[in-house]
Amino acid sequence: MTNRLFDTPRHEHTPEQRRFYALTEIAYTAVDFGAALCFIIGSIFFFYDSLTFAATWLFLIGSVLFAAKPSIRLWRELKLLKMGDYKDLAQRKTS
Repeated sequence: MTNRLFDTPRHEHTPEQRRFYALTEIAYTAVDFGAALCFIIGSIFFFYDSLTFAATWLFLIGSVLFAAKPSIRLWRELKLLKMGDYKDLAQRKTS
């Protein structure tokens, strides 16, 4: 079996990997929910001239949260790769 980046079955090898994968999934979902909430509230705020400044900040915060999502996924995959077996990394799939 070859270890490759974003090969999700790798997270099922050890209890530590399963726990780490679950925690990063929770973080990923929380960031996604936070970003969506910022955009929803920001959209409502844009209906009121007095809240335009706050709406703009909420849109910026939501955008930063959406940008954090791929960072969480990359961090998770690199950490899982580090937790795995390095001997498979040098092998190439020949098919």
